[in-house]
Amino acid sequence: MKRALVSGGTRGIGLAVCKLLIKDGYAVTALYSKGEGLEEAKKQLPEVEFLQADVSDENAVKAVFEKIPRLDLLVNNAGVSLYKQVQDTTLSDYRRVMDINIGGAFLCVKYAVKKMLENGGAIVNISSVWGQAGGSCESVYSASKGAVDGFTKALAKELAPSGITVNCVSPGVIDTRMNAHLKKEDRAALCEEIPLGRFGTPEEVAEAVLFLAKAKYITGQILAVNGGFYI
Repeated sequence: MKRALVSGGTRGIGLAVCKLLIKDGYAVTALYSKGEGLEEAKKQLPEVEFLQADVSDENAVKAVFEKIPRLDLLVNNAGVSLYKQVQDTTLSDYRRVMDINIGGAFLCVKYAVKKMLENGGAIVNISSVWGQAGGSCESVYSASKGAVDGFTKALAKELAPSGITVNCVSPGVIDTRMNAHLKKEDRAALCEEIPLGRFGTPEEVAEAVLFLAKAKYITGQILAVNGGFYI
């Protein structure tokens, strides 16, 4: 049985990815930080092993990978958002977003690769449309996701000789808790900017993740799942 690790796996995109991987026959370990949504996730997915770990803490990440005997797929989904004008953004804000969004991906990759070198594997990073297009009042978040895109491309070249593919899914506006704060009129305005006329679903992002996990001759790619929002 193939084994996958999904960071940020208790809700939204991460939970949808876990569900689809279980359905596809993977043994899944999901990481969470603060436990939000954990009990509900456990009820929905009793087969998943849920482990608490702050992905920006190297000791915590290292301890997780020491518990995993082997790994075939890593999905770097854990992330935080930040909606602030740049002049109001503190250095602490900046560091928190960077430490989790790109630092967490780096740490998980660092220890995952050691598990994959012998038998190969796949790494799928979750980025954002703002990493490509840039989002007003989301400069730091956009920068962190742009870093994930660059990290993906460089890793793909570095790890290809070891039989490890590295790709990225770049979601657009997805109907998750991260966008739950939007007012009705703001949601409507966004939908008007999306050619397909609606928000995406976590399940649609999960389908892209599974596709890249299985694709043996695709690496270094950023797969946009955005309804045509950014082309």
